[in-house]
Amino acid sequence: MDTNDNSPVQKTHPDDPNRCQAVNANGQCLNKAAENSKFCIVHGGNKAKEADNKKLLRNYRLSKFQARLDEKVDSDSLKSLRDEIGILRILMEETLNKCETEVDIVLAAGTIGDLAVKIEKLVSSCNKIDKQLGQYLDKNQLTQIMMEIVSIIGDYITESKTLIKISERIGGIIGRQANEEQA
Repeated sequence: MDTNDNSPVQKTHPDDPNRCQAVNANGQCLNKAAENSKFCIVHGGNKAKEADNKKLLRNYRLSKFQARLDEKVDSDSLKSLRDEIGILRILMEETLNKCETEVDIVLAAGTIGDLAVKIEKLVSSCNKIDKQLGQYLDKNQLTQIMMEIVSIIGDYITESKTLIKISERIGGIIGRQANEEQA
């Protein structure tokens, strides 16, 4: 086994279990795999350690909330802002509920205005994210789906009055949901 203390790459023998798993023109690489990797540093084995180090680095160095932050960062709904929208709406509601007189409302106007702007920005951002992720249906798409559902029901129900009532009710649901999304 050839080891050179000046070289960051250590050579191994052919049956070494820590041998690099990369294959080149001469066969399997004879270098020793980097720590926590199947590959030597020549074949990117140091990238695993760099990735581990990057995971440890976050934007904030928190002592008290780091575990909670890690839970949130690893959440399946990371790109969703719905929780934050809900929190801001609760804050708005609580702020408004504290106001008992016109003077209270005037005094809270700055906070109420800031919350309204933040809610609007989060809702806009949430809609953009939903569109980018393909999780958003506009009114035209919903109307098309409604027409297809009514068509399927029409294959089994031939009475036109019943079919009209079903389509009106589904249309009402779609209209109500679309109006709630705009509000």
